[in-house]
Amino acid sequence: MHHQRGMSIISILVLIVLGVSITLLVVKLTPAYIEFFSVRKIMSAMAKDPAFANMSPKEIRDSFDRRATIDYVTTINGKDLDLSKENGENVASVEYAQKIPLVLNISACLDFNASTAGSASKPLKSE
Repeated sequence: MHHQRGMSIISILVLIVLGVSITLLVVKLTPAYIEFFSVRKIMSAMAKDPAFANMSPKEIRDSFDRRATIDYVTTINGKDLDLSKENGENVASVEYAQKIPLVLNISACLDFNASTAGSASKPLKSE
């Protein structure tokens, strides 16, 4: 008797559907993550700016808006920043969610947060 080897048509179809689903997720979600990485980069750059510690809230928001325009960040703007002081230093943070439609009535809700706290470069201690 000969035993058949290989995949059946159903298993091939299942693999194709799985591959298309994963590709769809990657294609739909990637722009949101790219924009979030830009927001994190902006927050890090703001924290490393020596003038950031002495900026007024309006100057911080304007600085964020200028940097966001350069990096094509459209989801949030300077008005969305939460500003506070920690240990006498300015801290800007933002929390936002993006709802991304996937297929029919199925959506992905992505929550993001970024802050200037802990982003500033600190000198290394010598031993």
